Amino acid sequence: MSTPVGADPAVVGPYLVGALGDERWRRVDVELIAAGMSNLTYVVTPEGGSADDSVILRRPPTGAVLATAHDMEREHRVISALADTAVPVPRTLHLCTDTGVLGAPFYVMEKVTGVHVVEELPPGYADTPAQRRAIGDGLVDVLADLHAVDPAAVGLADFGRPEGFAARQVRRWTKQWDATRDRDRPDMDALAARLAETVPAGRRSGIVHGDYRLDNCLLDPETPGGIRAVLDWEMSTLGDPLTDIGMLFLYWPEAGEDRPVLSTVTTLPGFPTRREIAERYAQRSGADLSDLSWYVGFAFFKFAAIVAGIVARSAAGAMAGKDTTGFAERIGPCVELGRAALDDGAL
Repeated sequence: MSTPVGADPAVVGPYLVGALGDERWRRVDVELIAAGMSNLTYVVTPEGGSADDSVILRRPPTGAVLATAHDMEREHRVISALADTAVPVPRTLHLCTDTGVLGAPFYVMEKVTGVHVVEELPPGYADTPAQRRAIGDGLVDVLADLHAVDPAAVGLADFGRPEGFAARQVRRWTKQWDATRDRDRPDMDALAARLAETVPAGRRSGIVHGDYRLDNCLLDPETPGGIRAVLDWEMSTLGDPLTDIGMLFLYWPEAGEDRPVLSTVTTLPGFPTRREIAERYAQRSGADLSDLSWYVGFAFFKFAAIVAGIVARSAAGAMAGKDTTGFAERIGPCVELGRAALDDGAL
């Protein structure tokens, strides 16, 4: 049996026997499939079982973490609440808040079979422009459906503080930047000030995913455009839905663009442009997108602050084993793209 850090099979197996009420979990294999600076994701399979028998276990990173950024109870709660909505999410199976089991809270959910697209499409999948267009349209439709969910109707009325959300987000990430700045960057400071001065009057509120993008979804293996599951809800809260659009645009480069993000999948022929995404979202949601460029500017500022934090932790020796080469060079382009959004209305 494998023994990944953070989820010892000798502990996980016997615990699941009681939690899931099934003796077959007594001995399990545990495979870490998503690591790094985010929450950890493991596939847990009973001994002798197949992939169809597996479940997913999610827990915070090992070591020191920010509780607000890795709250397993909140992540479990929002996924459970969305189970009977139009938003595709895995079925939750168990939540453990006893830190004596694995050293941190964790939860278990069903394993959804789907295509996970990160840096490129799998060979033979979505080979045509029409199929790639369908993927983009499907992502937009699911996001609009999420923002249409009434939080109170699914038990999430107290899941966040939507009033003043955007302004608080600017303050939060400005504080983060001030605490982790890698060097003097007056353009970054100017962008933070501009964002604070021009916060739009929020017209809508709803459930915000917080990190909605292509690689946080599982696609239907048979039908490109079908979304099997939306994953990674650790940043979710109640707030301004347009912050989700802003972040989606950050991760959505178009053909001929050079953006400081890892994946260029959306530059392939067929994927909708950002303006086409905005038009489809507005049509499906009825949202007023006249202030959308502000949310795009904020997304780039937030991303730059996140990158600066990674650079600072790396310089302090707190990122052992993780390659952060070139991260500092991403900050400047992000600041410029954020400025272009505010000054020129660039999306």
